[in-house]
Amino acid sequence: ILMENKSGGNEFILTGLTDVPELQVPLFIMFTFIYLITLVGNLGIVALTSWDSRLHTPMYFFLSNLSLVDFGYSSAVTPKVMAGLLTGNKIISYNGCAVQLFFFVAFASSECFLLASMAYDRYAAICKPLHYTTIMTANLCAHLARGVYICGIATASILTGNTFSLSFCRSHVVHHFFCDIPPLLVIACSDIHIFESLIFILGLFNSCFPILVIFTSYSLIFSTILKIRSAEGRQKAFSTCASHLTAVSIFYGTIIFMYFQPSSNHSMDSDKVASVFYTMIIPMLNPLVYSLRNKEIKNAFRKAMKGKQYQ
Repeated sequence: ILMENKSGGNEFILTGLTDVPELQVPLFIMFTFIYLITLVGNLGIVALTSWDSRLHTPMYFFLSNLSLVDFGYSSAVTPKVMAGLLTGNKIISYNGCAVQLFFFVAFASSECFLLASMAYDRYAAICKPLHYTTIMTANLCAHLARGVYICGIATASILTGNTFSLSFCRSHVVHHFFCDIPPLLVIACSDIHIFESLIFILGLFNSCFPILVIFTSYSLIFSTILKIRSAEGRQKAFSTCASHLTAVSIFYGTIIFMYFQPSSNHSMDSDKVASVFYTMIIPMLNPLVYSLRNKEIKNAFRKAMKGKQYQ
């Protein structure tokens, strides 16, 4: 039934980032470099946190999950973009488009809830330091992580299922560099009003609930920090939260810009810039922001390197 609904047979054509031939190779080189940093940085954190027993704490448990999620949604998009730039082939199969959308939405939605879990962890560490180990137990961390992925997969299943139940009879050209919901809705000839309401409701839950948790956590954190008498103590507490707040601001800023405006107001070019930011740049930046400034990660890395030297 779905195949009959599409004028373009069983495939879509992605317009990509640019039609300028001179930019294809430079962009391919740049995105390859970005993806390699993303790959090494995120999988490196997962490996280090698994290998070094000193990093078996709630903070690094959530950080390793954040790295997995960042690697996941970058990998759902970037390799296909790189292949298109290198070969000029911008065709994606109907099923390939659905799979790409599913994994992108699943990992991106998971990141929303994961950032909220990390904010709660920082709240427990700064506001309840004496009770931290009894609050952030291994059991609670496992339940939070499980909930994060369940919400991500449920959101992806609902949105992907609804998107690909639409008829695409207007065109099979997707004005984007990957299969995302807004550009697919533009070429749908089904009535999308109910689906847009569903997107808005899910988007509201996936962003507003985590934002509420983050805002409440940081309100209590800042209140606690202001009560710290020593300037050094306040500075240390602020620096602990700065990386997480930076990641939250950038991630939610681009998500809100992309999805919380009517489809009629969408500019595909501005959407592409925002999409490059959160599909490629943020997954690359997160390991750098969280880890290169972190002494425990640096020490674990040095220890791992020394261990290799003596093998």
